[in-house]
Amino acid sequence: MLIAFNKPFRVLCQFTDSGPEGPARETLAGFGLPAAVYPAGRLDYDSEGLLLLTDDGRLAHRLTDPRHKALKTYWVQVEGTPDEQQLAALRNGVELKDGPTLPAHARSLPAPLLWPRDPPVRFRKTVADAWLEIRIREGRNRQVRRMTAAVGLPTLRLVRVAVGPHQLGALMPGQWHDLSADPRHS
Repeated sequence: MLIAFNKPFRVLCQFTDSGPEGPARETLAGFGLPAAVYPAGRLDYDSEGLLLLTDDGRLAHRLTDPRHKALKTYWVQVEGTPDEQQLAALRNGVELKDGPTLPAHARSLPAPLLWPRDPPVRFRKTVADAWLEIRIREGRNRQVRRMTAAVGLPTLRLVRVAVGPHQLGALMPGQWHDLSADPRHS
């Protein structure tokens, strides 16, 4: 079974919250997902969008192992207006504390039509913001956020819209769809 789930902002990518952060945070358990599925990869607590879940360990490995090079596509709202030098730096690979990233596909993007985020991204009249599409094959902790910060464009909102051939499509936050029932996604 392969499930596409639109993970809402501030939801953990696990079914229980065992963290020391105080009151329990919202988890995947509250969305009526099928029994015995688990996330194939992660999506940060403060990121949104496509999360794939499966009950098949081999499929999970194929989706998450960097050697299989599943391309992950993100729409990223950043603070500032990217210039060609910043985009080129993302495309060439960025030096992070844990080493250089692989080259990424990066381009400016018109503001996409997305659901409102709750709470909304803080708007500041004096600070411009812009949207980027970033596609990477790696999956380091908070990698896209660290990459944009390294080139001087802090991330305000991050939405994953695709993993390999699997697309978020029209799923709204908290909705899921069984991709294994669709022969195009087998």
